[in-house]
Amino acid sequence: MSTTKPSGATGALGTSAAIRLVAGREISTRIRTKSFIWTTALFVAAVVLGGVLLNLVSGGEPDATPVGFTPEASAAAESFEATASGMGVTVETREVDAADAEAGLRDGDLDLVVTSVDPTLDVQVQTTVPQTIEPVLAAFAQQLALASAVTDLGGNPADVSGQIAQAAPQVTALEPEAERDGGQIVAGYIAGILLFISLMTAGQLVAQGVVEEKSSRVVELLLATVRPAQLMAGKVLGIGVIGLLQVALVVGAGAGTAAALGLLDSTSLDIGTTALWALVWFVVGFAMYALVLGALGALVSRQEDVGSVIGPVTTLMIVPYVIGISILPWDPTNTLATWLSYVPFCAPMLMPIRIALGAAETWEALVALGISIALIPVLVWLAGRIYSGAVLHSGGRMKIKDALRRA
Repeated sequence: MSTTKPSGATGALGTSAAIRLVAGREISTRIRTKSFIWTTALFVAAVVLGGVLLNLVSGGEPDATPVGFTPEASAAAESFEATASGMGVTVETREVDAADAEAGLRDGDLDLVVTSVDPTLDVQVQTTVPQTIEPVLAAFAQQLALASAVTDLGGNPADVSGQIAQAAPQVTALEPEAERDGGQIVAGYIAGILLFISLMTAGQLVAQGVVEEKSSRVVELLLATVRPAQLMAGKVLGIGVIGLLQVALVVGAGAGTAAALGLLDSTSLDIGTTALWALVWFVVGFAMYALVLGALGALVSRQEDVGSVIGPVTTLMIVPYVIGISILPWDPTNTLATWLSYVPFCAPMLMPIRIALGAAETWEALVALGISIALIPVLVWLAGRIYSGAVLHSGGRMKIKDALRRA
């Protein structure tokens, strides 16, 4: 085991120039890797195909049942449509004469033809009445019979029909069930899963990048030009830009697909606010996790040791993720999840889900964001000291207290 204290940079570069230099190197190197290209393409394809599948499963009105009305019965066509609509059946009515009615039934252009509504409801079909129309015909026949009885008693059938249509039970629930918005639930799942995978992947890239440079001794060459803190800041910034680009492409693909397919027409989801907050929380979450994982990565010198040193942190990442996707979509006001959404390291995965579900007020998101941002300077200082003290260490795993002592 050997430990060499960083000799420091030459001072030829300023801090911002040094960070830009390292960040540019990370971006130009990683944006052309097959893993980044294929991962991004798969994420975008999954989001687009998911939107198309959701549209096929839930979207689209059922085909309207074509119904003909002879001139003798055409006055009842509007009432028939209203009855069918009230029962959730879509019909398309048109007036036809006797010859066209028979031809339409034989050709399949019409499913049935109403030939008379007084004194009885008479219909013609090719073979049998479609099952979806049977209850509509039964209800319409009852309405006609009721209207006839009301007329015989001297009343106005239209008034009676209007009062019947407006009649509805007044239901009082002791524990009313919260309304579910399918669009918000889907967006909550996507936000939670996307941020978890992105933060986990980008954070591990930082740790692996640190160890890679240590094992190849590239870090010694880099530290001849830049300081350890500048090197780490540039690496975090570069990989963060790559990760943000990937998340932005996936979020943009999802939002564009939802808008193009009309998936947002029947939901109260604010897709713009949800997408913007997802990007914001990725930036904040990545900054926190990358600093921690990068510092921990500097404690080891071999890629096979990376998992053991960052394992506790990546394991803890799973906790808010599981709580977020297993509880919040079905219980957006859950007390535990709500409190954890203010806690740094948990907030980047829980608060975006609450925002997508419409369960978080703007001030709540801003408070959680402020708490997380306030922690970042502390992480920068702590991670910088650990990285500075351990980055040139080779051999076995270095303890954190030893790295802090050498910084």
